Amino acid sequence: MPRTVIFGNSGSGKSTLAQKIAMQSSYAHLDLDTIAWQPNADSPQRRDLDQSAKDIHAFVRSYTHWVIEGCYSDLLDIAMQAADDIIFLNPGTETCIANAKKRPWEPHKYSSPAAQNANLAMLIDWIKNYSQRTDVFSYRAHRALFTTFAGRKREILSFSYD
Repeated sequence: MPRTVIFGNSGSGKSTLAQKIAMQSSYAHLDLDTIAWQPNADSPQRRDLDQSAKDIHAFVRSYTHWVIEGCYSDLLDIAMQAADDIIFLNPGTETCIANAKKRPWEPHKYSSPAAQNANLAMLIDWIKNYSQRTDVFSYRAHRALFTTFAGRKREILSFSYD
């Protein structure tokens, strides 16, 4: 699996699995969170899709073997055009919530562990609404990506940080 895209709900284990694959195989790793948002914005604001797409194209051209992970179906769709393999992490809401509660501090997203913990209640609500939402982060959008991908694909129904 030299070019893999991993996606799923928040807390599904995308970053953990992507990091594991990248480290074990010496693959380049791109977390779509790092290119999806405006840097230094007072409140979270998505970057223009064309800007993020340019970053994805540059990444996939720069590396022969890579893993890309995220929950943005609009960005995932772009990455999947160059992918050999996709993994849909779909362990269920309760597992995602449990994983979110055990999530280590993500310094690329939060200024401190306290800032990350202050966001936990909102994140849990977000996770709970995965199957009801109709946005680019939803189960519906992820299922459509999985269904239409013509290459090798796997859906993993059980995954935890442990």
